[in-house]
Amino acid sequence: MEAIEPVYGTATLLLIAAGAVALLLFLIMKVKLHAFVSLVLVSVLTALAVGFPLADIPDVLMFGFADTLGSVALLVAFGVMLGRLLEVTGGAQVLADTLIARFGERRAPLALGVAALLFGFPIFFDAGLVVFLPIILTVARRFGGSLLFYALPAAGAFAAMHAIVPPHPGPVAATEQLGGDIGVTLLIGIPIALVAWYVGVYLVSRFLGARVFVSVSDVVFGAARDAHGRTDAERVENDDAPGNDDAPGKAGVPGERGVRLGQQPPRFGTVLGLLLIPLVLISCDTVLDTLGTAGTLDADEGFPAFLGLLGTTPVALMITVIVAIMVLGKPRTSMEGVRKIVDEALGPICAIILITGAGGMFGGVLELSGIGDALSSSLSDLGFSLILQAFIIATLLRVAQGSATVALTTTGGLIAGSVGEAGLSNPQIALLVVAIAAGATVLSHVNDSGFWLVSRFFGMDEKTTLKTWTVMETTLGLSAFAVALGLWAVI
Repeated sequence: MEAIEPVYGTATLLLIAAGAVALLLFLIMKVKLHAFVSLVLVSVLTALAVGFPLADIPDVLMFGFADTLGSVALLVAFGVMLGRLLEVTGGAQVLADTLIARFGERRAPLALGVAALLFGFPIFFDAGLVVFLPIILTVARRFGGSLLFYALPAAGAFAAMHAIVPPHPGPVAATEQLGGDIGVTLLIGIPIALVAWYVGVYLVSRFLGARVFVSVSDVVFGAARDAHGRTDAERVENDDAPGNDDAPGKAGVPGERGVRLGQQPPRFGTVLGLLLIPLVLISCDTVLDTLGTAGTLDADEGFPAFLGLLGTTPVALMITVIVAIMVLGKPRTSMEGVRKIVDEALGPICAIILITGAGGMFGGVLELSGIGDALSSSLSDLGFSLILQAFIIATLLRVAQGSATVALTTTGGLIAGSVGEAGLSNPQIALLVVAIAAGATVLSHVNDSGFWLVSRFFGMDEKTTLKTWTVMETTLGLSAFAVALGLWAVI
């Protein structure tokens, strides 16, 4: 669908968007209305408020919902299947043990982040997070303390690579719009992403983890109970009880988590090879897309098209799950046992998928409301330097309508004319792309479907997600912009 011609001015549209966000937070955090119901209700009210024709509102609602659901449902489903198989066969524990043996307990969060940076080079944010989820949760459960110590460095690494570094679609599209060179953007984007991740994610995660306790999510593990028969939530409530020697942060006794397989766990090489399957397949698709965009080959015909199909994220994850069933599940149990494991994994994720889809619905309503076009026309001549203008426009578009991709591509189109007139070099254009990506990263909140994905994967309520994920995304974006701005001054 296309955005409607705005009925109201920019200021009125911004007030409507702000009022919709405030109402959503009130319904979820104060009234305690379920997030899915709240998101759908506020999406309908927002569509009415901005002036969509009544007959078009159902299609408007389905625009964001179907788009988000189509991309998220298969990823989450195949991801939790893989995670559950890794968990019940001991594969996730083998990975965690190897990681800790190589890097040490104190450096476990750093190791997770570095691994996610490497894994996230060709893989989109949501796919990488799904695959890494069992490893993050296993390490966090083993050492205790807040899940944020382990989850944020990895999730932030995927976010940094996805936003800033080609061949991810956002920076590639912006580079093309501005007439830059993708190779130069890659060479400049990688070191900026690494610095921004270390300062804006890793160091910030240590600060947040020390102040906000988040227990390990049951998305992969199920409701685990310790040797005393208590769940994680029950242990947190009794942290201060006299004589309690099983508080988070201390080594606990592993609990029973539904279907368990007691045979010999798989070898490290087997588990690593399994995780490399989606990495290799998706990498092939990413490289082919990049070569096709550059006109080097026709990625839509013949063998390249077949490789592209295998590298499509849902197909790559499906293949990985089938291989996991053959090499992890089948040697240790019957196919009926594997079916029970998979069913056990799929049960808890219905809410995650629906809430994430509804978050996409809300963002889609704002996107189609014309708020982006109205903001674009108001911000097209700010009078600032190009790099500051790029960051501000991307930030305002991100906050207003939620989609980082829309904010990135819209900003690129807005400033393309000025960039052409300025006659900038390829390194300067690369820094502009980083500035746009930084603005499109900050302030992830309730109109961003990724906000809901992170919230539900890590078992955080909305207030906690705002205090942690939103803060970390903002520090990541600000760190990337600060580095780009400093380099802009000297290039």
